[in-house]
Amino acid sequence: MKSFVQKTSKNIERCLCLTCPSYSHECKLKNAEQNTSCATSKLQNRTHYEKMFCAFEKSNCIHTDKGCLCNKCLNFKEYDLSNCTYCLHTGGGRLCRL
Repeated sequence: MKSFVQKTSKNIERCLCLTCPSYSHECKLKNAEQNTSCATSKLQNRTHYEKMFCAFEKSNCIHTDKGCLCNKCLNFKEYDLSNCTYCLHTGGGRLCRL
Protein backbone atom coordinates (compact mmCIF):
# COMPACT_ATOMS: atom_id res chain seq x y z
CA MET A 1 0.00 0.00 0.00
CA LYS A 2 1.30 3.44 -0.97
CA SER A 3 0.52 6.26 1.42
CA PHE A 4 3.07 9.02 0.90
CA VAL A 5 1.82 11.41 -1.79
CA GLN A 6 4.80 12.91 -3.57
CA LYS A 7 5.04 16.68 -3.91
CA THR A 8 5.46 16.76 -7.68
CA SER A 9 4.17 19.07 -10.41
CA LYS A 10 2.22 16.12 -11.89
CA ASN A 11 0.41 15.55 -8.60
CA ILE A 12 -0.22 19.27 -8.08
CA GLU A 13 -1.76 19.55 -11.57
CA ARG A 14 -4.23 16.72 -11.02
CA CYS A 15 -5.13 17.80 -7.49
CA LEU A 16 -8.87 18.49 -7.02
CA CYS A 17 -8.63 20.47 -3.77
CA LEU A 18 -9.33 23.85 -5.38
CA THR A 19 -12.58 22.51 -6.86
CA CYS A 20 -13.81 20.93 -3.63
CA PRO A 21 -17.04 22.27 -2.05
CA SER A 22 -15.19 22.69 1.26
CA TYR A 23 -12.65 25.04 -0.36
CA SER A 24 -14.65 28.24 -0.01
CA HIS A 25 -14.50 31.27 -2.26
CA GLU A 26 -12.87 33.21 0.59
CA CYS A 27 -10.11 30.60 0.90
CA LYS A 28 -9.50 30.73 -2.85
CA LEU A 29 -9.13 34.51 -2.76
CA LYS A 30 -6.93 34.47 0.32
CA ASN A 31 -4.56 31.87 -1.17
CA ALA A 32 -4.69 32.74 -4.88
CA GLU A 33 -1.17 34.16 -5.08
CA GLN A 34 0.41 31.25 -3.21
CA ASN A 35 -1.48 28.67 -5.27
CA THR A 36 -0.36 30.15 -8.58
CA SER A 37 3.18 31.33 -7.87
CA CYS A 38 4.92 28.67 -5.77
CA ALA A 39 7.60 26.86 -7.75
CA THR A 40 7.33 23.08 -7.63
CA SER A 41 11.02 22.80 -6.76
CA LYS A 42 10.34 24.65 -3.50
CA LEU A 43 7.44 22.36 -2.54
CA GLN A 44 9.65 19.47 -1.45
CA ASN A 45 10.80 21.32 1.66
CA ARG A 46 7.42 22.76 2.60
CA THR A 47 5.10 21.26 5.19
CA HIS A 48 2.19 23.58 4.40
CA TYR A 49 0.53 24.48 1.12
CA GLU A 50 -3.09 25.49 0.62
CA LYS A 51 -3.84 22.63 -1.77
CA MET A 52 -2.97 18.95 -2.20
CA PHE A 53 -3.64 18.46 1.50
CA CYS A 54 -2.99 14.71 1.22
CA ALA A 55 0.71 15.56 0.74
CA PHE A 56 0.88 18.55 3.08
CA GLU A 57 -0.72 19.35 6.40
CA LYS A 58 -4.34 20.44 6.85
CA SER A 59 -5.63 23.79 5.64
CA ASN A 60 -5.28 26.99 7.64
CA CYS A 61 -8.40 28.29 5.91
CA ILE A 62 -10.92 25.44 5.63
CA HIS A 63 -12.82 24.79 8.85
CA THR A 64 -16.06 23.13 7.72
CA ASP A 65 -16.69 19.96 5.74
CA LYS A 66 -19.05 21.01 2.94
CA GLY A 67 -18.37 17.92 0.86
CA CYS A 68 -15.27 16.02 -0.17
CA LEU A 69 -13.76 15.10 -3.54
CA CYS A 70 -10.75 13.16 -2.26
CA ASN A 71 -11.96 9.78 -3.50
CA LYS A 72 -12.43 11.18 -7.03
CA CYS A 73 -8.83 12.45 -7.25
CA LEU A 74 -6.23 10.59 -9.31
CA ASN A 75 -3.70 11.07 -6.49
CA PHE A 76 -6.08 9.34 -4.08
CA LYS A 77 -6.31 6.37 -6.43
CA GLU A 78 -2.63 6.18 -7.37
CA TYR A 79 -1.42 6.35 -3.77
CA ASP A 80 -4.07 3.95 -2.44
CA LEU A 81 -5.42 6.47 0.04
CA SER A 82 -8.47 5.58 2.09
CA ASN A 83 -9.18 8.67 4.19
CA CYS A 84 -10.94 11.89 3.24
CA THR A 85 -10.99 15.44 4.60
CA TYR A 86 -7.22 15.90 4.44
CA CYS A 87 -7.99 19.62 4.42
CA LEU A 88 -9.44 19.36 7.93
CA HIS A 89 -7.17 16.71 9.45
CA THR A 90 -3.49 16.25 8.69
CA GLY A 91 -3.11 12.67 7.53
CA GLY A 92 -6.81 12.39 6.71
CA GLY A 93 -9.94 12.29 8.75
CA ARG A 94 -12.69 9.82 8.04
CA LEU A 95 -12.65 6.85 5.71
CA CYS A 96 -13.90 7.77 2.26
CA ARG A 97 -16.95 6.17 0.76
CA LEU A 98 -16.18 4.99 -2.73
